[in-house]
Amino acid sequence: MLYKRSSQLFAEAEKVIPGGVNSPVRAFKAVGGTPIFVKSAKGAYMYDEDGNRLIDYINSWGPMVLGHAYEPVVNAVIEKAKLGTSFGMPTELETQIAALAVAMVPNIDKIRFVNSGTEACMSAVRLARGFTKKDKIIKFAGCYHGHSDSFLIQAGSGAITFGSPNSPGVTAGTAKDTLLATYNDLDNVAALIEANKNEIAAIIVEPVAGNMGCIPPNKGFLEGLRQMCTDNGILLIFDEVMTGFRLARGGVQELLNIKADIVCFGKVIGGGLPVGAFAAREEIMNYLAPLGPVYQAGTLSGNPLAMAAGLAMLQALDSDPTIFKRLEEKTAYLHAGIDRVLKAHNIVFTINRIGSMISVHFDSNPVTDFKSAAKGDNETFKKFFHGLLNEGVYIAPSAYETWFITDALSYEDLDFTIAAINKVAQTL
Repeated sequence: MLYKRSSQLFAEAEKVIPGGVNSPVRAFKAVGGTPIFVKSAKGAYMYDEDGNRLIDYINSWGPMVLGHAYEPVVNAVIEKAKLGTSFGMPTELETQIAALAVAMVPNIDKIRFVNSGTEACMSAVRLARGFTKKDKIIKFAGCYHGHSDSFLIQAGSGAITFGSPNSPGVTAGTAKDTLLATYNDLDNVAALIEANKNEIAAIIVEPVAGNMGCIPPNKGFLEGLRQMCTDNGILLIFDEVMTGFRLARGGVQELLNIKADIVCFGKVIGGGLPVGAFAAREEIMNYLAPLGPVYQAGTLSGNPLAMAAGLAMLQALDSDPTIFKRLEEKTAYLHAGIDRVLKAHNIVFTINRIGSMISVHFDSNPVTDFKSAAKGDNETFKKFFHGLLNEGVYIAPSAYETWFITDALSYEDLDFTIAAINKVAQTL
């Protein structure tokens, strides 16, 4: 495929936007080459500025669970835009989507809407600190909770070592309150808790990791976190920005029957518009202003266009009892096809999958945390990515990102993808 127009647009963007992009992974730094500029999308397909059609497996990094330009969402946004785009005052829509979200997700009483997943996670941590009157948090290497200072922390030299910033602009003072743990390693978490007794406000975790590829929790891992939090007066925060309303009607809490204290949402809950949210039981949420002392605010929070899109999306998911089963079946079908063709070409790989999230790791060992994910053969992944791109299949331009399956994908699309992988595998 030719990408002349995309190359021209990227060169123009680089002059006025840092790196030519407004989010770093879009820059193709991990895979090389020039980013693809999208002109439009519909259903399972994106169409770029050069007229190429691409089968889409990132789906705006997760929100398009029912496909691009899903008609009920588009119509809801259009009709709401005719009445005004922002008021800075309450609207009935906010209550409607809040009530539906609370009804769909177990173990939450109240929800507050913000403008992004980053803002949701940042606010959830502030709320946890205010509620527990403790300062420290535990996060996991490889789990991404947005670009708030507290989350941009890399590993120290051992289990009880404070993290250190891995981005300029994050102060050592901020870093000292973030403890870094290993995903799927309860002993590591227990050591951190023991070394910081009565100082930890919250453990924040992606219950299914999606930012080091798709990595499901080992059996007992989330249950262990829940028990440790209960035993030590720590709040358990599930970052369900990716998994909420995607892996099940009520997210991972429902899918794996684990109760979190605070849950963060984004992506699907906004129907593709910029929306985040965080939710908890009433006693925790009532610590937020104006009821309580923990301050959080946003001029565009509850924006009517975003609320209209999110409500239409949640209503569609809530009214379709087979949607999550269909998504899982399509993902399993793709998994089986990839497994078959890569084995046929004697390629070393591991596939991780849960629900409608899947990733291919070019390593033979199990991928259970960031360290094992980092062992994958990135050179092979680069060839794999560009090979699929040339065949009209778009996956995440990074070995450390999950693929997201949409219900708009047909089995013909999946067969086309498997055939494309078979063709690319011959060159790896």
